[in-house]
Amino acid sequence: MFSFSRYGFMVFLLAGFGVASPALANPAEQDTSPAEIIFEKNIEYSNPDGQHLQLNMARPKNAKGPLPCVVCIHGGGFRAGKRDGYDGLIQNLARNGFAAVTVSYRLAPKYQFPAAVHDTKAAVRWVRANAAKYGIDPDRIGVTGGSAGGHLAQFLGVTQGVAEFEGDGGNPHVSSHVKCVVNVYGPSDFTKSYGKSVDAAEVLPLFLGGNLQTALPAHIRSSPLNWVTPNAAPTLCIHGTEDKYVAHEQAVWMIDRLKASGVEAQLLTLQGAGHGFKGKDANSADQALIAYFKKHLGQ
Repeated sequence: MFSFSRYGFMVFLLAGFGVASPALANPAEQDTSPAEIIFEKNIEYSNPDGQHLQLNMARPKNAKGPLPCVVCIHGGGFRAGKRDGYDGLIQNLARNGFAAVTVSYRLAPKYQFPAAVHDTKAAVRWVRANAAKYGIDPDRIGVTGGSAGGHLAQFLGVTQGVAEFEGDGGNPHVSSHVKCVVNVYGPSDFTKSYGKSVDAAEVLPLFLGGNLQTALPAHIRSSPLNWVTPNAAPTLCIHGTEDKYVAHEQAVWMIDRLKASGVEAQLLTLQGAGHGFKGKDANSADQALIAYFKKHLGQ
């Protein structure tokens, strides 16, 4: 079982919505996979604006039949972070019977919303378009992420079929539908982040092109809470009550809105946990994430 504290969800709180470096005991372990895992790096999935976006993939070596797949989206305040921080996560998902990818996306401030949404949807389309090549079931794709990555994962889950967010990345005629979402302390309503987050006033203007006074429409448009419909993907939110970067109430609002729309939704609240999980909180989050994907994607 992977650990949130070791494989990408533990955050060094440098500045915002998960500007992070994973807390690895031995970073070199990210580049080595056990004999039962196929681990491939630096696979290009889209090339918007000449950026050559890549992903890393892990999958069981001797799997029988098409595999469910989990797309993992790193955090970093929409302006930092690297996909390699989730190499350990995708390898451990592979040990649990999944194919999994960790993806790069364009970062702020050069690339503002919705560029990151366009990219992560293109990553899902790439997985589906290449499903036969890698032994993946195109009908069983889920998505997860932490902090800013949690926001992007959630956004994918609530904007399925919304043409304006597809972008012009690779495989444009392939669906970006995801079957389920695990959102780990990702924000849901940016209009209510200011004053409840220690660095929203620094981070959000870089991603959205201004603050609430100068870019209110962008804050509304980029908030997953405002896109919930009965067509949204089933969602598990995992959030700590002492999160100073993304308030716990953001997860409560998201789950309540999903349930009100008739969408299956669950909230795992970790009492006393902050932005990044340790010890028993990390173990609880680990178990919940794996169980949720097993339930909704099967094996």
